[in-house]
Amino acid sequence: MAHKTQALFRDDAYLSTADATVVDVNDRGGIILDRTIFYATSGGQPGDTGYLERTDGSRIAVAATITGETKDEIIHVPSPEQAALAVGEKVKLAIDWERRHLLMRMHAACHLLTVVCPFPITGAAVSEDDSRVDFDIPDASFTREEVTAGLMDLVRADHPIFTRLISDEELAANPGLVKSKNVRPPVGTGKIRLVCIGENASVDSQPCGGTHVKSTGEIGEIHIGKIEKKGRENRRFRIRFGPMPAA
Repeated sequence: MAHKTQALFRDDAYLSTADATVVDVNDRGGIILDRTIFYATSGGQPGDTGYLERTDGSRIAVAATITGETKDEIIHVPSPEQAALAVGEKVKLAIDWERRHLLMRMHAACHLLTVVCPFPITGAAVSEDDSRVDFDIPDASFTREEVTAGLMDLVRADHPIFTRLISDEELAANPGLVKSKNVRPPVGTGKIRLVCIGENASVDSQPCGGTHVKSTGEIGEIHIGKIEKKGRENRRFRIRFGPMPAA
C-alpha cells in the first residue's frame, strides 16, 4: 500500500532539519516517513542526500531520495550496510544543505533561461554545477554572450520568486503556462503548483514541483558554458555558475 508523505519542502524549501516518524520500510530497505524535508528526484532535479538521526544519536546516511508507488510517497534510500530502522521510530532529518542550495539556485537559473529563450523545452537536467535546458529551435541565432547578458540582467534585478496554486481548469485555460513540448504537468488533484518570478509573476510563471531560491539575486553569477546542436531542431544550453571564462 502506498503511503502519502507530507512534503515539507513544498511550503519551505529552506528547511534543513525536521523531526519525523518512520511509517514503513520496504523490502529493499527504503525508508518512508510521515513527513520529510528531502526532495525526491523528479522534474530534472536530483533528490536530496543527508542523514536520519535516531534517538540514540546514531545516524543513517541517505544516499538518494526517490518517489515510490505514487508521487506522494517519498522513499529515503539508505547507503549500503546501514542499520535498519523500525516502523514507529522517531528520527531527526538533516539534508545536505550546501548541495540543496546549489540545486535551488541552479533550478531557478534554468527558469530564467526559459525567459531569455522563449522556445518549447524538449528536456532539462539540474545539477550542482552544470545544468542543461534543451529547446526546440531551428536555428540558434544568438550567442552565449547574449544569453548570459540576458540572464544576468534578470539576476541583478533581484526579482522575487514564489509559488502559487491554480486549478486544472485554470491551467487548461492558459496553455501557454506549459513550456515543455512533450511533458504535461500531472492533473487530477485539482491543484497545479506554479513557480512565479517577478512582482505579480510579471517575469515568468510555469508549473514546477522543484525547490527554488526566494529571489533571482540569490542565484548569483551564472553564464552559458555551451550552446550545442543536438538534432535538426534541438539546441542544448549549458548553464554554469560563475563569470564567463575569457575567450
